[in-house]
Amino acid sequence: MHLVAATLLSLGLASAYEIPDNLKQIYNKHKSGKCNNKLASGFSDGISGAHTFAYCGDISNAIYLHSSANGGQYDNMDVDCDGLNDKGGDCGTDETGQGETAFKDQLSQYGIKDLDANIHPYVVFGNTKFDPQQYGMEPLSVMAVVCNNQVLYGIWGDTNGADSTGEASISLAQMCFPNDGINGNNGHGEEDVLYIGFTGKNTTPGKNADWKAGNRDAFEASIKSLGDKLVAGLSA
Repeated sequence: MHLVAATLLSLGLASAYEIPDNLKQIYNKHKSGKCNNKLASGFSDGISGAHTFAYCGDISNAIYLHSSANGGQYDNMDVDCDGLNDKGGDCGTDETGQGETAFKDQLSQYGIKDLDANIHPYVVFGNTKFDPQQYGMEPLSVMAVVCNNQVLYGIWGDTNGADSTGEASISLAQMCFPNDGINGNNGHGEEDVLYIGFTGKNTTPGKNADWKAGNRDAFEASIKSLGDKLVAGLSA
């Protein structure tokens, strides 16, 4: 089924953005079939146990997660609570949270000690056996996430030491799926979430992002203009 842009009807979707035409085309074109340019493969969704997921380079200047199983699919969205306040809010049910994120040392320049999963929408991208930096992604760069018929923006804020994929901070997960009861122990299991990381320079918001934001909507709004620019540069 082709993706249809969402109409933002509720306060819960206030930070979601309508999917531009080029991104709809990318979503529909690349979901089915194979990844022809596998940068790394043999990863799982963290639930099924099948290691069919790959980091794919079929889109110019981008890296995305894809599986050729079941006629082609994207990934799920497990919940990550790592970083500051890892037991705060709805993260209290997370039994695997850790007290820091992968790029913690780079955040002091922005006046914070680490990311807060409840405030900073971030994506867990990369694994022990795959470092997106080798293909030009920058830590703390903006990522696009197509979920629930909308596009949201997040920061590449953490990595996964194991072979699982498809994970995002609780703030991003709750913005994607506001009506699904997302918490630290309950994510989104369907393989329909497209995670896009951008390669090259000028992908990080730097001091233009509101790192000290008091809530997820304020931080999301501060990276939107860069996210829009990066998405506009993609072609199917």
